[in-house]
Amino acid sequence: TAIRPGPPPRPAPAPTAARTAGGAPSAAGARVEFRSLRRAFGPTVALDGLDLTAEPGELLALLGPSGCGKTTALRVLAGFEQPDSGEVLVDGEDITRVPANRRDAGMVFQSYSLFPHLNARDNVAFGLRVRKVSAAERYATAAELLDLVGLPDHGGRFPHQMSGGQQQRVALARALALRPRVLLLDEPLSALDAKVRLSLREEIRRLQLSLGITTIFVTHDQEEALSMADRVAVLNAGRLEQCAPPAELYERPATAFVAEFVGTMNRLPGRLTGTGSVEVAGRTLPVLPADGEAPGGNGPVEVLIRPEGVRVEADPEGTATVVSASFLGSVTRVLLDLPDGVAVKADLASRDAADLLPGVRARVTPVPRPVLVVPAGPAVPAGPTAAAGSAAPAVPVTDERTGKATA
Repeated sequence: TAIRPGPPPRPAPAPTAARTAGGAPSAAGARVEFRSLRRAFGPTVALDGLDLTAEPGELLALLGPSGCGKTTALRVLAGFEQPDSGEVLVDGEDITRVPANRRDAGMVFQSYSLFPHLNARDNVAFGLRVRKVSAAERYATAAELLDLVGLPDHGGRFPHQMSGGQQQRVALARALALRPRVLLLDEPLSALDAKVRLSLREEIRRLQLSLGITTIFVTHDQEEALSMADRVAVLNAGRLEQCAPPAELYERPATAFVAEFVGTMNRLPGRLTGTGSVEVAGRTLPVLPADGEAPGGNGPVEVLIRPEGVRVEADPEGTATVVSASFLGSVTRVLLDLPDGVAVKADLASRDAADLLPGVRARVTPVPRPVLVVPAGPAVPAGPTAAAGSAAPAVPVTDERTGKATA
């Protein structure tokens, strides 16, 4: 956990201190700004002029493919990396050159990073001990925080006596012990099994909302980002593609890269009929602007449609053939082949998919809603200039923790 020596510590919350509705000690969230950040590791550019703001009290998720710059951005904010150029501001104060131990931030790592020779209580209280807070005060705070993360009876346990989920809860409590203005989470759930991961992400969100602390969360898991965050920032090759609330990101992607990276997307052949409309599968649909402008003219394109935006009906005269139907509970995902060899995924209510068995002929039509189109061709690559459907040179992937190119 990053700490700030020197000034007197903020007092630990007393039993009568103000609480939020959830019973947690109150905390003020800070406004965090990345301004034109650039960071390169040799020839590999990890951050390429990143501009991004986290508003006070929000949970902002950084999402993107490997090597996109999300972990580098978090490490620059924590003070573990220095940018080559650009600024980092917290509540308007430039902290770009402030040492890590003087930044008012708590950090939780993927690997827990607990001290193996300290029990849970002493791990949580460690930062307070460094600040020379009295033993009574720091242990009272540790007990309160362990209770807050659901481990009231685990104070005497050592890391090897706890599960991965319990260790990560202790790490979270330790990060909160100094009541930082910013909480940084670096893929904290990726090492946990699915059930524990789901439980802990709900717990993290509950704590973040009750404390009101600005939280920046790095993840490669789209479901985590979309379910937890107030806004999601999608990074690609060190640049910001889009930052928006989850629903907007999913339903109205600003670029073709975001459309194809977030969630599942079908590519269907279509033809532009003039500015603002496209013909696809027998329908004329309005076109969403991509990369800042709506396509014009006429000609072949590929239309991007989500699986839930595809309607499928069994029809002996249909031109599509059902390949498989995967039951997922209330939804069944149907995979179909079109005559031109295009594969289409459709998510249907399971009650409507009972007769869509492998080999059945079917009619496929898009749901009438605005769609994104890209020039006909290969899928959009993850590259520094990957505009809608454009080709881009191969970009080396960087291990953002070591700064070395891996591909």
